[in-house]
Order: sequence, then C-alpha cells, then structure tokens
Amino acid sequence: MLTGLACTLLSAAGLGVSLLVAKRRRYATAMRLAALSLVPVGLAMTGILRLIINMTFNPVAWAGVGVLGFALVLFVSARLADRGRGGGGGDAQPAPGTPAVSARGASTPALPASGGKGGKAAAGGADDFSDIEAILKKHGI
Repeated sequence: MLTGLACTLLSAAGLGVSLLVAKRRRYATAMRLAALSLVPVGLAMTGILRLIINMTFNPVAWAGVGVLGFALVLFVSARLADRGRGGGGGDAQPAPGTPAVSARGASTPALPASGGKGGKAAAGGADDFSDIEAILKKHGI
C-alpha cells in the first residue's frame, strides 16, 4: 500500500515536470518525461514492483542472479576464445585456394613436386619480380 502511494507521488511529480518542459515548447522532451514518469505507477499496478521488492531481500533470488551472471560470463568467454582461435566452428572446411594443413600442423610444401628450379613456377615468379623492378626503376631506386 505504501509503495503504491510512493509510486503515485513520484509519477505525479514527473508529470508536473513534463508539463513545465512542455510550456517551454520542448514537446519531444516533455513526452519522454511523461512516459518515464508513468513507469512507476504501471509497475505498482501490475504487481511487478512487489515482486522486485520481494526479490531484493531474498538471498535465494540473488544466488539465482549470480548463477545467471556466471552463465553469461562463461558464454561470452567461450565466444571470445572461439573468435581468438579463428572462430567459425571446428568443422569448417578450408576455403578454396588456401593450402591444406596436415595432421601434424605443417603446411604443404611450397616448392613444386619436380623439386627444383625452372618450369612454369620459376617463370611466374620472374614475372612478379619484373613488375616490382619496374616500379622501383620508376621511382629511381
């Protein structure tokens, strides 16, 4: 009964302030204040306020809040750990064009199977360096 009276007085004061703000032609701010000032009366009328007050002094309820908080911390830390590892899940296939990784963690060899210099791979590498050389010559290096 006392909480209902306190909520009503709080809402009345908030509506009074919103009327003063509306007189200054700040209608959007006045509507926001009026909406906020109606919240305590709505909470008191629905009985949620009584539930909140009862939960405030209940140690079992606070233990439940602690358990929910711990679950949230575990969820967020697992997500951050997964993102730090590369994210996306453990069963994801590598994207096409990326080198495969063997079971021991070493990547596939970068040299061609012929094992040496020459062939198309060496010619392709020379083309790449010729572009770089042209850029360096252009800048006088």
